[in-house]
Amino acid sequence: MDAIKDLNELGVALSREKSQEHLLELILIIAKKLTHSDAGTLFMMDDDGNLRFEVIRTDSLGFAMGGTTGNDIPFPPVRLHDEHGRANLEQVVACSVLHDKTINIPDAYTATDFDFSGTRAFDAKTGYRSTSFLCVPMKDHNGDIIGVLELINALDAEGKEITAFGKRDEQLAESLASQAAVALTNKRLIEEMRILFESFIQLIATAIDKKSTHTGAHCTRVPELTLMLAEAASRQDSGPLQDFTLDDGGRYELEIAAWLHDCGKITTPEYVVEKSTKLETICDRINLINARFASLHLMADYEYADAKRNCRSDDAESLREIEQSYQDKIKQIEDDRQFLRRCNTGGEFMREEDQDRVRRIATQTWRNAEREEVPLLTEEEVKNLTIAKGTLLPEEREIINDHIVMTIKMLESLPFPKHLRNVPEFAGGHHERMDGKGYPNGLVREQMSVQARTMAIADIFEALTASDRPYKKAMPISRALQILGNMKLDNHIDPDLFDVFVREKVYEDYARQYLRPEQLDEMLATNRVVRF
Repeated sequence: MDAIKDLNELGVALSREKSQEHLLELILIIAKKLTHSDAGTLFMMDDDGNLRFEVIRTDSLGFAMGGTTGNDIPFPPVRLHDEHGRANLEQVVACSVLHDKTINIPDAYTATDFDFSGTRAFDAKTGYRSTSFLCVPMKDHNGDIIGVLELINALDAEGKEITAFGKRDEQLAESLASQAAVALTNKRLIEEMRILFESFIQLIATAIDKKSTHTGAHCTRVPELTLMLAEAASRQDSGPLQDFTLDDGGRYELEIAAWLHDCGKITTPEYVVEKSTKLETICDRINLINARFASLHLMADYEYADAKRNCRSDDAESLREIEQSYQDKIKQIEDDRQFLRRCNTGGEFMREEDQDRVRRIATQTWRNAEREEVPLLTEEEVKNLTIAKGTLLPEEREIINDHIVMTIKMLESLPFPKHLRNVPEFAGGHHERMDGKGYPNGLVREQMSVQARTMAIADIFEALTASDRPYKKAMPISRALQILGNMKLDNHIDPDLFDVFVREKVYEDYARQYLRPEQLDEMLATNRVVRF
């Protein structure tokens, strides 16, 4: 009954234990207890198909290595095959694996089937006598051997005399090995699924970063800064954030959300994300307009040549007028072309008079390949060239902004487990504002979690200070903090979290790891306190 109780307790303990080292150690300790053995070793199969020492215990010598002891095991793995591929049937643990069977040896000193020279050398050095051996393969749910339990020196009821392992010992050890293999396999599968899950998330984030030169490593850095600020907030023992806590589970949930905060960008068309000029789609359409101006130039050349040909050679005044008219026309054509080229680059603000000039230029005509007179600029081109600020049309800006809507839809469609159920809310709120003027849902501060508000600050600060964006220079820390400070006053970002960001110098920790030295300007060099 004691054995059954021990096995039941083992099953409960194996299902609860999270630490691999504790789990392996527990398996060997209980195996020794069930079989009344003085010593034992637990081997696990490594990636090369050899048996790696994991835990070693010899009670009578007070000898313990591996597991949670902190004592590394210096012995090399037991090879199952030699360099020529021959099976290693001389070592008992290898033979147990290769033949997939339990091996019970009453006395190693009289056994002739196996090589115990290493064991005898250990005995000679320590004064120990390794006599009885029991080796039991550990098989997973697929029947694959994942390790071996090797138990040494079964003891009698008084725990004094070494005896052989009995049939009952074999059965108990095999039962335990089976339970242990299932527990270890489950733990390994859970860990492998976790690694796969995280790798897939990071793959998506990396793909989004690589999709556009305009985002740099944004999806990679935002998780780091988000966690820095969240951990600083969780350390507050007074003030409005004193009740905010972040345990390991909460930290992991927030990290996953941060990695996925821009996953909706995977649906955003590249031509919109990469639209560095007003006329850019798959290509920059300014080149089409340049070709039309070249056609106007050519037509002016033809008209000039034709006018000269029809003018009398002795009519100097008419020839001067023809020449001047031609030069004026060519200059106007080039001025208009250069003007449109400048308009195409976009900027902070386009004057109304410049927009009117674009519309006047558009009324000119040119002759296309079908010899038809058509407007110099299409309505779509005029619409793009008269964008008042930046390079995006309102509908294109909506497409960009729609990435957060897609992020929320994508994440809400996933069956997140209980410990990750807040990921959609954490990730979906980083474009909301505290005053309700953000998007996509117009949430106010009270409707958002601390985690979502934290990510909003991290998202903005990373974008401001990123040094890998081709369209802007890396911003100094002082300027980025000034902008965030104004956002705090404008009720854009959470004021309490921003105060923690500044007071705890989260920005400085982040800057020293991810920003360029020249961005750590005088404010950091003098260790000056920033207040807003």
